[in-house]
Amino acid sequence: MTSHMAREVAEIPEAAARFLSQSAAEVEKAALTLRRANPGLVVTVARGSSDHAANYLKYAIELLAGIPVASVGPSVASIYGRPLHLKGAACLGISQSGRSPDIVEMMRAAGAGGAIPIAITNDADSPMARASAHTLPLNAGEEKSVAATKTFVCSVLAGLCLLAEWQDDAPLRAALQKVPESFAAALALDWSPLANRLSRASQAYVLGRGPAFAIAAEAALKLKETCGLHAESYSAAEVLHGPSAIVAAHFPVLALGVQDAALPHVAATAERLAGQGADVFLTGTTAPGATMLPSVPDLHPLVAPLVLIVSFYAFAEALSRRRGFDPDTPPHLRKVTETT
Repeated sequence: MTSHMAREVAEIPEAAARFLSQSAAEVEKAALTLRRANPGLVVTVARGSSDHAANYLKYAIELLAGIPVASVGPSVASIYGRPLHLKGAACLGISQSGRSPDIVEMMRAAGAGGAIPIAITNDADSPMARASAHTLPLNAGEEKSVAATKTFVCSVLAGLCLLAEWQDDAPLRAALQKVPESFAAALALDWSPLANRLSRASQAYVLGRGPAFAIAAEAALKLKETCGLHAESYSAAEVLHGPSAIVAAHFPVLALGVQDAALPHVAATAERLAGQGADVFLTGTTAPGATMLPSVPDLHPLVAPLVLIVSFYAFAEALSRRRGFDPDTPPHLRKVTETT
């Protein structure tokens, strides 16, 4: 029997194409507002997988626009009731449901504090959307599996489309129009060597740099959620400042490399950990002692990490079933988590 997660991962190319065609007008309106306002700061509001999407967009905005991005804690507004002075800032709120009370309250507070609140959500009529000046509807369709997959991908896609229009960046805009076919290619890739290693593992590290670090965090979360595997994500630099001390013989490590300026550094970390005896799996390049996993080549560096997560999702769904779990219903979790 096919899981909801498997069906929803398979729908990612179609969902992305739907967002690109159906939400273009909303993206252009929000981008025009940003061009006129010229914000000197962007803040993000999100939790869980949505916060990983926000972290991806942090790197993308800082790298392309040179504008600093900071995550704000929703509890500052929802529990502590502390207004924030956000005049001259933009605020990106990301939530698949748009219904978590703390996220909604922070978006309201951001607007009251002078920011331009922009909602990225799969429910265009949600409270978060109503609390925002602009909404980018994901149009991803219903997502039944507890583990977010197509909504995560479309959330990042929405933010990247907004960034491309805001900055009038033709190369990124062109790359984003091609992502549905890149996602389809990613679904066909074989990561079975990693599945063979993790089928009985109890722990793992997932590494990345830049936007791929956000993807590492999302991958580690999915290994916890769907596979019952204690996975931790680290920057491929930060892992060398302490966490590598516990990496010994056959410790599994997934290093997510893409064709950008950080790739030599990711490869060097992979080589070092393999030298300590770890079982290292690496995308994007080769490194002595590491097993190379296939990835879609020749992608824009701000798009490539997002394409990687599509391959990972297909891999994780199969690994979950192989380890005896139901990928649709992780223990103790619900689809919509409403925190205050």
